[in-house]
Parts: sequence; structure tokens; C-alpha cells
Amino acid sequence: MKKNRMLLPTLSCALFVVGCTATSTEKSNPNDLKLVPVTQLNQIDTVIYKEYIADIQSQRNVELRSRLSGFLNRIYVDEGSFVKKDQVLFTLIDDEYKADYARAEALLNSSLAEVSKVELEMERTKKLVEKNVVGSTEYDLLNVQLSFAKAKVKEAEAILKQEKTKLSATQIRAPFDGRIDRVLLKEGSLLEQGSLLTTISDITTVNVYFDISENEYLKIATDSSFNRNSFKREVKLILANGDLYPYTGEAEIVENEFNTSTGSISLRAKFPNPDGLLKHGATGRIGVPIQTGNLLMVHQKSVIEIQDKAYVYKLNGDTVNMTPFKIGQRVGHYYVVEDGLSKDSKIVFEGGQGLRDGMLVEQKLINN
Repeated sequence: MKKNRMLLPTLSCALFVVGCTATSTEKSNPNDLKLVPVTQLNQIDTVIYKEYIADIQSQRNVELRSRLSGFLNRIYVDEGSFVKKDQVLFTLIDDEYKADYARAEALLNSSLAEVSKVELEMERTKKLVEKNVVGSTEYDLLNVQLSFAKAKVKEAEAILKQEKTKLSATQIRAPFDGRIDRVLLKEGSLLEQGSLLTTISDITTVNVYFDISENEYLKIATDSSFNRNSFKREVKLILANGDLYPYTGEAEIVENEFNTSTGSISLRAKFPNPDGLLKHGATGRIGVPIQTGNLLMVHQKSVIEIQDKAYVYKLNGDTVNMTPFKIGQRVGHYYVVEDGLSKDSKIVFEGGQGLRDGMLVEQKLINN
């Protein structure tokens, strides 16, 4: 029994040594290296767009206001209707203005009659002067009266024209083809001079305004092909819901001064709007092409972003190294590589969070 007890410590030590040896062998086994998916960078023939906040405005947008004081008599159109140029939209009660026009017309007729009366008197006096019945002074006096009568005619014509304009202003017409907005007053409402009735917009073509910075403007202006009078660039419009507008537009510089508070200058892009989808006052984003051609791309799953810098795990043999690179515009699931990586670079596709700089790995090549 004593002999068996003496063998137990020796056996325990042997087991410990074997266990340590087995663990050491397990760590050094190359089959236990971390398996990582590896890929190469892509070269994609595409156009890169930079997006700007856009303000959509109709080609023409006019407020329709009453030029007169009075009561709104009738509304001839419904809200949102498409109207034609010179179509009557509203009328005011015009009895008072018709009476004023009639008085102005009567005043003109009276003035014309006075002119005719003086002219007849002048003809009669002229004959008497020729016969030396009366002196020439009477004729000269009548000539002065004629000038005064003709002046009264001109005054009456001006008053009649003014009253005619007022009478025509009782009918509020569409200044151009367009679609009217909400009507703010009802029939029978009392209007003051300048009262707003509605607005009308011509949206067959829309103007989309967006701002670029001074640096971006200088990149355009310092290009050897730049011509201020003929500069145009094709752009696309992204709607507020993220959909791409089906028509492209042409952007051009429309301002000659920078905004002192923002340091930006405005560009205007014209878009056709045959279906009336775009409305005055809507918003969206303008996409301006800034790069084109075969661009080097890296998948977003491969990128590790730390603060304002971007990294990938690049393969150097079977070792991974955390490598910084200059990240560019995002296109779908990819980023443009501006600098720091070559098209032959092999990088870890995803799962970089569990890696360390200089770590040995087992590679599994994939396509992305």
C-alpha cells in the first residue's frame, strides 16, 4: 500500500507535462489559424454624383390680387384647376364702376361738343373779320377758347381711359397658362385694394436652384474649357422620397455674387415637367457629376471607420496589416478609393473586428 502512494505524485507530474505539451502543439498547429474572406478591389466604370439640397420653383409663379376695392361677385374656377391665358377667374360687383365709366363717357362727349361749338363760332367770326364787321381780336379770343376746349377733351379721354381700366379690372383674368392654387376668399367677400385671391403657377418647366461653395465654383471656373456664357452641366434630380426623377436637367450659373453669410453661389437647373409631378416650393436633391470612368472601389463591409479616418485590413502574405486609405464618394455598397490602395491590393472582405495588426490568418478568396 505504501508503494502505491509513492507512485501517485510521479504520475500526476507526468500527466501535467503531457497536457502542457499537447496545448503547445495545439497553438502551433497551422490548421487553427483564423479563416478570413479575402478579396481584391473592384474597378467599376461609373459616374459619381455629388448631391446638393435643391429648391424647386415654377418657371412663373404670380400672386393674383384685386386691383380694386369691392365685393367678390363670382368665382369661375375650382382650386387646383388648369386655366388658359386671359380666362376669367373672378369678377367683382361692377355697378359702381359702370356708372363711373358712363359719367366719364358723357364728360368726353360734352367736351367734344364744346370743341365743335367753338370751331363753328370761329368759322362765322372769320367771315365777319374778312368783311371788317368785327375786329380780329374776337377771332383770337375764340382761338384761345378752342385750345381750352381741346385740352378738356384730352382730360376727359384720360378720365374715360382710367374708368375703362377700372371697369376691366373687375374681371380678374389668368395672366398665362397655368394651374391655380387655393382660393383664399369666398363669393361675397369684401376686397380691399391689393387683396390676395390665389396664386397661379406655370409648371411646364421648373427651375431647381442649388448652392455650391466658392472652392467648388473655382474648380469649375479654372478649368480651361470653362466659358461663363455657355457653361452648362447635365444633372439629375432626386425627389424628397428618394426616387430619381425620370428627366435630366441642365445646370448653369445664374448669380454673379457670392452670398456673404454662406460663402456660396447659386446655380439653376431647368427640368421639363410634362406630367406636372414637380410643384412650386417642393424640395429635393440635385446630383452633379464630379467623376467618371473606371474608378477603384472598395466594399463597405471591408472598411473600418475610426473617427474621421478609414482603414482596411490588407494582406501581406498571410499577415494582415491595418492600412489607412483616403475614402471618397459612396456609390451603392461601395466607396471610391481616392488614395492609399492599388488595384492589386488584397484585403479582408469582412469580419475585421476580430483581427489584430500583424496577425497570421488563413485566406479564403471570394468575389464581391
